[in-house]
Amino acid sequence: MLFNSSRLRSGFTLLELVIVVAIIAVLASLVAPNLVRHASDAKVQAARSQIELLGLALEAFHLDVDDYPLSDEGLQALRVRPSDEDRARLWRGPYLKREVPVDPWGRSYVYRFPGQLDSTSFELLTTGRDGLPGGTGDARDITSWESGTRAR
Repeated sequence: MLFNSSRLRSGFTLLELVIVVAIIAVLASLVAPNLVRHASDAKVQAARSQIELLGLALEAFHLDVDDYPLSDEGLQALRVRPSDEDRARLWRGPYLKREVPVDPWGRSYVYRFPGQLDSTSFELLTTGRDGLPGGTGDARDITSWESGTRAR
């Protein structure tokens, strides 16, 4: 039996397309939860890294000015010369090359000096994905005193 070139199949049958879509759906259902978990873990890790870098900049500020920025000065004191003449004279910033970053969820980091736990040091934290104090998983607070950034 000879094959007629005009009768060669060109394209997929509906059944073949349904099978391919089903395979893709099964693979997606297996992979998607892992991707979401890894994306969440990446944001938590990014927040820890940013807190660590901000802590280093705060320590450099402290070495020059012999004090941490006050709460009302905030993290902007790492970029902008203090208005107090004595502190401005000692300031050798900016201590950050770029603007003060927001946390991975788009909110400002919470900065306090003097700290509530230790009045001789700063506290730096983010409240995680949910923006509320406490929480678990990626919604839990990420703090400078848990990551070892806080001065002792």
